[in-house]
Amino acid sequence: MDSTDVTTAAARAGDHPALENAARVGYAVNGVLHILIGVIALKLAWFSSGGRADQSGALGALSDNPLGIVVLWLGVLGWLGLALWQVTEAVTRGEASDRAKAVAKAVVYLVLSATAFKYAQGSGGQSSTSQTRDFTSSLMSKPAGVWLVALVGLVVIGVGAYHVYKGWKRTFLEDLEQHPGPWIEKAGRFGYISKGVALAIVGGLFVLAAVRHKPSEARGLDGALHNLLGAPGGPFLLTLVALGLIAYGIYSFGRAKHARV
Repeated sequence: MDSTDVTTAAARAGDHPALENAARVGYAVNGVLHILIGVIALKLAWFSSGGRADQSGALGALSDNPLGIVVLWLGVLGWLGLALWQVTEAVTRGEASDRAKAVAKAVVYLVLSATAFKYAQGSGGQSSTSQTRDFTSSLMSKPAGVWLVALVGLVVIGVGAYHVYKGWKRTFLEDLEQHPGPWIEKAGRFGYISKGVALAIVGGLFVLAAVRHKPSEARGLDGALHNLLGAPGGPFLLTLVALGLIAYGIYSFGRAKHARV
């Protein structure tokens, strides 16, 4: 089978209704995840409680009730569908940058699917904060590890800046087949900007960990939101970001319906 046959097969797989529907389910469950993280962050802002305001905290909350278990299994299938769809995009895209972006997204969705599978089975796992700390510690132990940790931080900051740009310029609408309506557009704009700010803080913590040679400084999204809470006017700033994450979740439902898949 030559490269043309592979590309043709990938294009057919990517256009298959089953894979398209699975991808849309993945976007919808992604919306649930962001709304839960936003709600947990709101509780953290005003009641100093609510659990871990990150992916593991949201997945753990879902695993605590029967309906949440159903959502987790939908996440397993939906995120796996999104991962496979991104693989077909990586094969069929012409630009190297587009292929690299598709591969990176495929890895993210595959990890989400595997993590949701663990929580759906009741095994859970390490918190995102522990995973981030262990990853940073392992990376820092390597030759030039401090520079690698700093590089990771700069990349995450770059991703955060891209989210802010995407929200401000409304370029996220290019991911959709048609306009989702003014309210979904507003939710997407606010959501992308807020998520970008949160990611930039996460990246900043990686850089700080590198500068201070302390892996514990890199604490993922939950640590970033706790840091934001400790800033002047922290509860209000955290509330703004939390509402933005909820808005991103609402946009994700619109994306599930209108996504270009």
